[in-house]
Amino acid sequence: MLFFRSEEALEEWLAAHEVRRGAVLALPELWQLTQPWYRDRLSPDFHGRSMEQVQEIFKQAGLTSEFWGAG
Repeated sequence: MLFFRSEEALEEWLAAHEVRRGAVLALPELWQLTQPWYRDRLSPDFHGRSMEQVQEIFKQAGLTSEFWGAG
């Protein structure tokens, strides 16, 4: 995960490092994803998630593009 101050800074970094653009989230979108993702991580009963559970978290956060495995 990388953080950029603007779309322009992201584009400059991509060009300089010759990598393809992946998914880009604004901070409010990232915050929406982190709530269900980390909610139970410290629970002694936490033992990971199934792919179906991961996809549901992505879906709830509105992350439904091919990048997130739902497209």
